[in-house]
Formats: sequence, structure tokens, C-alpha cells
Amino acid sequence: MSTAVSSSAEVVELFKQYVVPNYGRYPVCLVRGEGSYVWDAEGNKYLDLFPGWGCNLLGHCPEPIVRAVQEQVATLIHVPNTWYTEAQGLWAKALSERSFGGQAFFCNSGAEANEAAIKLARLHGKGRYKIITFENGFHGRTMGSVTATAQPKYHDGLGPMLPGFLYAPFGDLAAVEKLIDAETIAIMIEPVQGEGGINIPPPGFLKGLRDLCDKHKLLLIFDEVQSGCGRTGEWFAYQHFNVVPDVMTLAKAVCGGIAGGAMLTKKEIAPSLRPGMHAATYGGNPIAARAGIAALEMMEQENLLSAAKQLGEVFKRRFTALKNECDLVTDVRVLGVMIGIELSIEGAPIVKACLERKLLINCTHGTVIRLLPAMNLSLQQAEEACDILCEAIKEQAK
Repeated sequence: MSTAVSSSAEVVELFKQYVVPNYGRYPVCLVRGEGSYVWDAEGNKYLDLFPGWGCNLLGHCPEPIVRAVQEQVATLIHVPNTWYTEAQGLWAKALSERSFGGQAFFCNSGAEANEAAIKLARLHGKGRYKIITFENGFHGRTMGSVTATAQPKYHDGLGPMLPGFLYAPFGDLAAVEKLIDAETIAIMIEPVQGEGGINIPPPGFLKGLRDLCDKHKLLLIFDEVQSGCGRTGEWFAYQHFNVVPDVMTLAKAVCGGIAGGAMLTKKEIAPSLRPGMHAATYGGNPIAARAGIAALEMMEQENLLSAAKQLGEVFKRRFTALKNECDLVTDVRVLGVMIGIELSIEGAPIVKACLERKLLINCTHGTVIRLLPAMNLSLQQAEEACDILCEAIKEQAK
């Protein structure tokens, strides 16, 4: 295989011949990343406000993650979970100590973590199997997690869906209670909806769900695949609301960009996921575990939870000011470095305009500009990005 870097056009042609076209891709081949910047095959430099689809919360190629992975890959790459490894145990301990003191099941992605949570709930229910989820939520693309995702567009052509899922409007406690019956075992929700548009729950809603779960002996499952691991300025989003779940799922940023996922559950519930009922061959492998530990340590050593909160205030200030002067912006939703800008128009042209200006952003739900920048983005980079995005949005208003 040649080590010469092909042009973006050459790589696009390679994909057309050999890669399943199930992603909409920009015609750019990225070849290198450092911090909040990436470079393409032609040498163009981009400021990345959506690094790794939310996985690169510490930016591209953070040095502590790189060092941990390099050390580990030279020592032990993979062993099955029929053996013990120290790194996996230490990783579980680190996550437990920063959350609610539970035990961890490790996997490779958010969808897998949510599959584990669904199985755990049904096994724990001993016949109770129904799970309530929420409109505009997103939980993954396996058959279980996509059924849990209450968005019909993701179900199109895949039916019949898995039985036992019921959908409620986000923020409507009365609607949730009406869905609970003798066969219900869990309520599953993103404490802050990500793909659905960075939707922050109304005051008291998560506490109300906790009360319903306690009243009806249900499990409360928080999907923190996007919001967890420091994204919101706390270790986990639920800590903003003082509501503790029974089960929590993690992925994306949990390994600083390396593939990894986890489900955490309270110790008294964990034995329900008994041997033989669920597994992940690569789950908790030494490389992911070392990366996961290094990510948590880097966040603490560099005080990045506080940095995420400070960055959030910058984005809130800039985009609230934009909303006040531009009718295209109808709402601004910010929690740490989890940012949504609701528009009155489709956001795709703005994404394209930013790409032309060498700024990488995302649009979700058609009309929501979604930003998931690195928590170690500099304040200067944040202001520069806001300048570009604000200009692109205002141009659409002309």
C-alpha cells in the first residue's frame, strides 16, 4: 500500500467503488488533526466545532491519550473477557467514583451500551418488558436501540420494530404516567437530547420521572452517550439536575476518541445481567481502558470541566446576541460545550457556507445548528468560530 497521500478527489472515487454509500459525506479527505484543527489532503486547515461527531471532546490526538494508547498497543492489544485485566478494573472504578457508585459493563459504542441497558431492564423485570422513551430522542441504530428511538424517520423500511416500546412527549410527565402499566419496567431518556436538537428538560421533569420510577418500581435509564464524560461542565449531565439514575449509558467521548462504550448500573441491579445473556468481544479491551482512564485524568489535571462551563458562557453570549438581532435564530440552547441554535430555516446551507470558510459544524433535525466542540477549545478559537458562524447565518437573512 502506498504511503503517499491521495487527493480528496481520488479518495472520493475510491469510496464510490468500494465503500457502501450509507453516509452523506462532504467531498473532503481529512488526513491529520491536532487540538481543534484538522487538515485535508490538499493542506487546507479547518477549525473543527464538531470533532469526531462528539467523540473528540479533548480535541484531535490529545497527547495523554496518544501516549497511553501507544504504550498499551506495544504491551497487550486484546484479550477476551474470560480473563482479568487491571486497566479494565481501574477504568470501571474511575467511572464509578465520578458517578453514582455503580458497576460497569463495557462495549464499543453508544448503541451497544443502550442494547445492554435494554437487556438489563428486561432481565431485571422478570416478565415486565415495556420501556418508555421520548419523542425526538436518539438511542442508536441496532434494532433494539433504533426502536427505542422515537423518530419515525429512523424506522422507515425496518419494520416490524421490537415490541414493548412506548413513546411520550419530552417534558410531559402526565403523558408518561398514562403509559405506565403492569408490564412496564423502565423509563429511558437522554437527560439532554442531543441528535434531537440539544433539548434541555423543563425544570422538575427529570425529578418527576425519578418519582414515577420510585412509585411504580421502574428503572430510570439515562442515555448520556452524548452528554456524558464532561460535555456539559459536570462529569455527567444528570448532576446538573440532582437526579440519580439506576442505569447510565456512555460512549462517544468516554475514551477521548478511541472506540469505547459503557453501561453503568447500581450494584443491586447489576446481577440481573447474568453470565451468558450479553457480551461484547472487544468491550473494555486494554487499549480502550487505558484511553478511558487517560481521558478522565486529563480532564481533571487540566481543569477542563470548568473550561467547558466557561466556553458555554461564551457561546451563549454570542448566540443570544445573534438571536436578538437576527430573526432566523428562534432559540439558543447551551449546556457546557453542548450547543444548539434553532433556526426558522433549513440549516444545511449554513453548514455549507461554514465549510467554505474552513469551519466544521453540524445541522441536526433539519433546522438546528449543533456544535459539540472540544472542551479545551481556546477562548480565542471560540470567538473566531462564532464570528464565522454568525456571519454565515446573517448572510442567509439577507
